[in-house]
Amino acid sequence: MFAGLAAERYDRQYADRELVRRLAAYFAPHRRRLIALGVALVVITTTGLLMPLLLSRGLDQVVHAPTRRSALLLSAALLALMVLNWVGSRARRRMVARLVADVVGQMRLDAFNATLRHDLAFFDEFQSGKVIARITNDTQELSQVAALITELFSQLLVVVALVIVLFTISVPLTLVLLAIAPLAPLAGWGLRQLARRVTRVGFRAIAEVNAAIQEAVAGIRVAKNFRQERAIYARFSAINQRSYAVNLRRGFVLANVFPVLNTLSGFGTALMTYAGALAVFNGNVSLGAWYLFILSLEQLWFPLTNIASFWSQIQNALAACERIFALIDAPANVHQQPVAQNGRRGLVQIRLKGEICFERVRFRYNAQQQVLDDFSLHIRPGESIALVGHTGAGKSSIIKLVMRFYEFQAGRILVDGHDIRTLDLEHYRRQIGLVSQVPFLFNDTVLNNIRYARPELSEAEVARIAERIGDGEWLASLPNGLHTVVGERGQRLSMGQRQLVALARVLAQQPAIFILDEATASVDPFTERQIQAALNLILAKSTAILIAHRLSTVQAADRIIVLERGRIVEEGNHEALMARGGHYAQLYDAYFRHQSADFNAEVFRRMKTGA
Repeated sequence: MFAGLAAERYDRQYADRELVRRLAAYFAPHRRRLIALGVALVVITTTGLLMPLLLSRGLDQVVHAPTRRSALLLSAALLALMVLNWVGSRARRRMVARLVADVVGQMRLDAFNATLRHDLAFFDEFQSGKVIARITNDTQELSQVAALITELFSQLLVVVALVIVLFTISVPLTLVLLAIAPLAPLAGWGLRQLARRVTRVGFRAIAEVNAAIQEAVAGIRVAKNFRQERAIYARFSAINQRSYAVNLRRGFVLANVFPVLNTLSGFGTALMTYAGALAVFNGNVSLGAWYLFILSLEQLWFPLTNIASFWSQIQNALAACERIFALIDAPANVHQQPVAQNGRRGLVQIRLKGEICFERVRFRYNAQQQVLDDFSLHIRPGESIALVGHTGAGKSSIIKLVMRFYEFQAGRILVDGHDIRTLDLEHYRRQIGLVSQVPFLFNDTVLNNIRYARPELSEAEVARIAERIGDGEWLASLPNGLHTVVGERGQRLSMGQRQLVALARVLAQQPAIFILDEATASVDPFTERQIQAALNLILAKSTAILIAHRLSTVQAADRIIVLERGRIVEEGNHEALMARGGHYAQLYDAYFRHQSADFNAEVFRRMKTGA
């Protein structure tokens, strides 16, 4: 049942004391609200204590000297205490709701901020749907339990005050009462570890469901294209069924709490009734005092029973906190190394010129996947290089290392003479323009997607940038020009249009280093000319690293780097490498030759002659 529901690699188990300490740190900034909440609790405690005492005294009064006036006074006093208790309870609930909302909101911000700070390796390894579940579902679980805890706390204050008063009435009966009381929390404590374990696994099952939904929705176009709706449904149904089974077992475990507690409650009430009856018979306590002890047992059992019965929900909260704090505390794979500068240590901020130097770099994704081995490459400022090679040659890995998305294991990468591990990453990445193989666009207008890196640009400035690409003819093909909404991930645009928007975004950014993982999808000749025009504008002012899938892009580069299994086997320009007849010539025949004008002319000639 639990197969496939293992913890994530960054998960850890926290002691309850550590979890409580971390939670207390979130409540600490709200001291004034906590003080006001304390005042409300005092009001609730006082009224809750006075009501059973008043009933006890009233019972003695009715037994010994019953009068209508005393009955009316007793009823009026009880009504006033109940109203005051209701006012205090209402104020407490309002303050708790606002306090918990602020705390959970801050925790969500911290979890989301920690997610943003994680390097790309984190998102490659862990499913986004499961990360989302921690930020949304788990924090919501915590908010529900926090309100329960304050309710129990107010009840416990009443119990403590009541026990003190009971000692002044009868020490023996109070001791009997206290002997019975621990049975409920001890029973709850006995179920604690099992509840925590099944709750933790239940959360993992729910995260699996979220991840499956997120993946299915994201890939729905592919699924419909291959008519795999039934397969997606079957996979989700299996995951959902496993979640059902896991959480059903969790429910069975937690449902055992109430029968156990009800049995203990009946045993305790019977014992207290017998001991109290003997005390009244022997004249040690009055009838009203005996009733007070039975009533006190109920008041004592109620919060203790709640603690035990809500213990499962408390375990939910603690398990949720574990998952949230594990996400926040997950260690980074990429580590920057501050250096001494101007008398103090810190990360380096420089205005990039664009020189990049790999010095005997070794890089692997895991122990079984060595990608670069003793790799060296020098890229001069303003130079454009095209990386070509078969799949798995190491092209994308080079880009990821330049972007500092992954940590390399040996060697050095220097940017403008500085070790890349000493650079301030936020400042560094602002000066790098990246266009991925499938350009990501936000569900917004073309205008806002272009000025994403520089939101201060006016519409007129963005229009001038867009019009530099093919004289702006591509904008005319959009239904509303710059104000065209691109849809989720840019789905309303063609692949060529998405690439043009992404390239215009880089033009607006004006990066010192430009990185392009060129799309393999073919586009019409008109769009390809516009894409090449945009590339030429960027290449004129940037150091560029291009993973090229178009012949025009390869030929436009200053230098072509030919890779095979993480090593450079050839380098030079297109003509020189073709003349050599080596590995690049083979790649050209496999990937680029059909894009050349000579090839297309030859195909047209053969079609015409029927050869």
